[in-house]
Amino acid sequence: MPSALFRSGLCLLRHGALSVTTLAALAVAQAGPVAAQDADMIQSHGYSYYGDLKYPSDFTHFEYVNPDAPKGGEISFAALGTFDSMNPYSRKGRRGQLSWMMYESLLGDAPSGGAAPADVYGEGYCLLCERLEYPASKDWVIFHMRPEARFSDGTPVTAHDVLFSHNLLLEQGLPSYAAAVKKRIPRAEVIDDHTIKFYFTEGISRRSLIDQVGGVPVWSRKWFEETGARLDESRLETSPGSGPYVVDTVDVNRRIVYRRNPDYWGADLPFNVGRNNFDRIRIEYFGDDTAAFEAFKAGEYTFRSEGDSKIWATSYDFPKVQNGQVRKVELPDGTPPTPSGIVFNLGRDVLKDRRVRQAIALGYNFEWTNESLQYGLFRQRASFTQDTPLMAQGVPEGPELAFLESLGDLVPPEMLSEPALMPHASNPERLTDRRNLRRAMRLLDDAGWAVDDAGQRRNAAGDPLRITFLFNTSAEGTLSAVIENFMSNLKVMGIDAVLEKVDPSQYTLRERDRDYDLVFDSYAAFLGTGTGLMQRYGSEDAAFSLFNPAGLASPLVDAIIEASLLSESTEQEQTTLRALDRALRHEFIMIPVWYNDSYWVSFYDQYEYPDPLPPYALGQLDFWWYNADKAAALRAAGALR
Repeated sequence: MPSALFRSGLCLLRHGALSVTTLAALAVAQAGPVAAQDADMIQSHGYSYYGDLKYPSDFTHFEYVNPDAPKGGEISFAALGTFDSMNPYSRKGRRGQLSWMMYESLLGDAPSGGAAPADVYGEGYCLLCERLEYPASKDWVIFHMRPEARFSDGTPVTAHDVLFSHNLLLEQGLPSYAAAVKKRIPRAEVIDDHTIKFYFTEGISRRSLIDQVGGVPVWSRKWFEETGARLDESRLETSPGSGPYVVDTVDVNRRIVYRRNPDYWGADLPFNVGRNNFDRIRIEYFGDDTAAFEAFKAGEYTFRSEGDSKIWATSYDFPKVQNGQVRKVELPDGTPPTPSGIVFNLGRDVLKDRRVRQAIALGYNFEWTNESLQYGLFRQRASFTQDTPLMAQGVPEGPELAFLESLGDLVPPEMLSEPALMPHASNPERLTDRRNLRRAMRLLDDAGWAVDDAGQRRNAAGDPLRITFLFNTSAEGTLSAVIENFMSNLKVMGIDAVLEKVDPSQYTLRERDRDYDLVFDSYAAFLGTGTGLMQRYGSEDAAFSLFNPAGLASPLVDAIIEASLLSESTEQEQTTLRALDRALRHEFIMIPVWYNDSYWVSFYDQYEYPDPLPPYALGQLDFWWYNADKAAALRAAGALR
């Protein structure tokens, strides 16, 4: 995910609340990272909504990195499908992998767009800025930038570039992003070449405001004005960035190579110590995962994040694994699992009836799928905040019940009296669970879809119940088998279930246009509140938001998100978000599938990483490093191409 335009996704992991009194107390008690300049003004080297930061202003490096990690070498991985653009900020074209990584923001993040630092929740630290200041009311923020910051072409990064980038996103960026930001950030002004001020709308939550503007990617105004390039166009040419990596070579549909900039201005900042260690990052493109895996075995690329359970369980017995040249490891993942699943397009008339969605869901047999196709390696996901304190459990009670009751008629009565919705159980012994099939049949009958003499479901007008599942051919493999078996169960119900397999280019276009009934997609997990929740789950942008593939538009969900944004304590925030999880599950926008609480990775034994890893990132492109001696041994043995 591009690290700034879609920053609101990352900002779901970066919010909280803290009173002015508590803030001042922290500053005095621990000489903390946020110091109160006076009763109403705060200056800091970083930002969190709570005001507390793990790392003080004189920190030398993040705790989890190896500050002595050597620089050098290459890491390479596979991408599936095709690309025809190096502009990740446009709806047009299919972007190349990591095509956003050259650009930095005022508050920094990881090269691949993840959180930095990756060992804390809800904190951001200055990168292009050296400090920021804001009143306790958070009505505005001023960023004081580092005068030494430079784009890769040697030109300085100024406040004028920041303002230009902010406005460019509003004028030519994704509509859902622009609409959300314009309401909350009405004005920005350059004070001098290295100072910029953002003003925030009165009377709204202060969540996702300072970190939003702090996360905008900064582009060269000079380059855009000289070239006439637009942010909303597909193009292979890239503007100069200020980040540690620059584009080296682009071979369309085959390969992208990024190289570390030897003149990177920020290499010695504490923020970057022990990070950005590889000289080159290479992406090799393949038509499907079968070809990609064979190429990995042959040594054409060196790092693989495995997502296919069949391959993980059965295919890592080749000689290079057996002799130790390739390592296969499971590493802990401290983030909540991505809420992936079979998403319903709620814009389709036939799927607006919850009974139809429930019947279709009963066609998915997790237990049989996991045992028969996925080697029993997964657990079934139930929640949008799975295995976290924000996961709704049982019948609402205490503060959560009181909060839901305060929302009045927006809350369906069953949400107050019944346990949080859990996935149905199925017979693991056979694909078609007859008990669930009977339940599905009754639901379809009740919804007005009767069975005709030929076994086909039809409504009163005689129209067949036809459901189309859009599938990306680059995802062939176990996922394809899972979906095919699911679709076969729908046919048993009398549904005309059609699996449309299309190439990646067609898939991208149709997904953007929501030209599907069902699609395998995901939403964002959340550990805190923020305006990014509205982009993903809110009604206002539901008709066109790329982050809301179901097109969910629920007044109940909107009200809960708004309440979470106005929460005044951690406890209130957690209560509202637990209610949000409960409501999202009740809305039934997707069929939850499986999840894994570990990273499955395999790589040629020339890389090393911190132990333990930080909880919120695997970090292979961020803080892993290259062992030149091990790499030389692999090359001498002929293990790598």
